[in-house]
Amino acid sequence: MVRLGVNIDHVATLRQARKAGFPDLLQAARACESAGADSITVHLREDRRHIQDADVSLLRKKLKVPLNLEMSVAEDIVRFALKTRPAEACIVPEKRQELTTEGGLDVSSNKEKIRKVVARLKSSGIIVSLFIDPEIKQVESAAEVAADCVELHTGAYASYCARKDKKNTAREILKIRTAGKLAASLGLRFNAGHGLDYSNTGPVAGLPAMHTLNIGFSVIARAVFTGLSPAVKEMKRLIRKSERN
Repeated sequence: MVRLGVNIDHVATLRQARKAGFPDLLQAARACESAGADSITVHLREDRRHIQDADVSLLRKKLKVPLNLEMSVAEDIVRFALKTRPAEACIVPEKRQELTTEGGLDVSSNKEKIRKVVARLKSSGIIVSLFIDPEIKQVESAAEVAADCVELHTGAYASYCARKDKKNTAREILKIRTAGKLAASLGLRFNAGHGLDYSNTGPVAGLPAMHTLNIGFSVIARAVFTGLSPAVKEMKRLIRKSERN
């Protein structure tokens, strides 16, 4: 069954807007757990714009489901991950001024640096994923640096879906399918995420060998109107429906 990882960064974004101590991040994570989330994802950015070190430490101690830490290869972040030891770590590219992650990690051009970080994280028992664009050379490079998983960037697919561009949407889903099939053949877990919402998740969830979909903004945005638990349950329902079709 395809797993759902819920990214709760934007609960922290709301909290940090006033720095008032609420909404409570652990309460949000537990609501997601009870609603069926298979894991919780947070991105500890270098500028600490939303998730804070203390958040990660608390979630690591209190969650029943695995914690997936999105992180850059900055040395202080790597050291923090080694100290905190989340169940999983997903290495992502990071630019200080971006609103959200804008593209996949260029593993092919940075193999040695990424290989060393992957080895350090794995030596602490952390499952390591690389957030990459759905490109053959990047999948092959992920295998070469001994990552455990790839998370394929679905941003371009989501953008074409929003524009109702059927031709390019079909092209992007084929790219994701092809890259995912290659990842699985190379022994890599096949995850995906970025820009997925209640209208476009189905085709991605239904791809062969799909393991985990990490979805955040659309779930938190839906929760403004429905509550967090119903928003998570609805996303789980859509994923289950796609598996049956």
